[in-house]
Amino acid sequence: MDTKAFAQWLAVREPADAVARSQALTRKVASRVSEHGPLRVVDLATGTGSNVRYLIPHLGPRQDWLAIDRNPALLERLAVRMSQWGVPPGCHVETRQLDLGTLDGSDVLVDRHLVTASALLDLVSETWLRSLANHCRAAGAAALFTITYNGRISCSPEEPEDNLVFDLFNQHQRAAKGFGGPAAGPDAPAIAMQCFAEAGYQVERVPSDWHLAPGESELQRQLIGEWAEPAVTVAPDSAPVIASWRRRRLDHVDAGRSRLIVGHDDIAAL
Repeated sequence: MDTKAFAQWLAVREPADAVARSQALTRKVASRVSEHGPLRVVDLATGTGSNVRYLIPHLGPRQDWLAIDRNPALLERLAVRMSQWGVPPGCHVETRQLDLGTLDGSDVLVDRHLVTASALLDLVSETWLRSLANHCRAAGAAALFTITYNGRISCSPEEPEDNLVFDLFNQHQRAAKGFGGPAAGPDAPAIAMQCFAEAGYQVERVPSDWHLAPGESELQRQLIGEWAEPAVTVAPDSAPVIASWRRRRLDHVDAGRSRLIVGHDDIAAL
């Protein structure tokens, strides 16, 4: 996906992410880090900054953010979005271009009070997650990771090939994505909890599923494509079956009868 298309995808999903997130878990983390002023926060794989925009209103009057992404074009869009959104007085947002393929030798977590990311952990490896937990522990930082895909998808109306496509998609999610080994994929919430618990954290996991109604047709259409294309990559011989499934799922969207549930979890480590 090119940068423009990916930025559009991030914009389409941002409202759904905000609705799905656990407000209670956000408040719990905020209360534990509120004594710091200014609060030093790092947002990993920030994209265009949706996680920053969501959390700023919850984290007190003085905040110092470092928003990291490997894509400079996304960081440029972040700066524009934040300017349009209006960063409150007392909050400062710095951006840095950085490939987070490894955390070793990086200073991005040093002296941070809160480490956060949204829709990231399913893309990284277990080795990377263990390194992240250890770096957070060394910094004495709390952590909040939101909208982590957990492998559960359901659609209404159902189609006979739903489970086939979703199983193939989940296989693809476990392929290496540049973070030190096979991606955690749907196992990410459980692996992250284990890694942070082993590092000495109290860890809490709360569902943050997307419940997409017929009116959320643009996000539904993009999701169906995001599921179908990797499924074909994993099983090229099934391409005609998957293409037929895709057409029928899009017909449901166009007819205003499609409802999707996509499983996610929010995870806090304190």
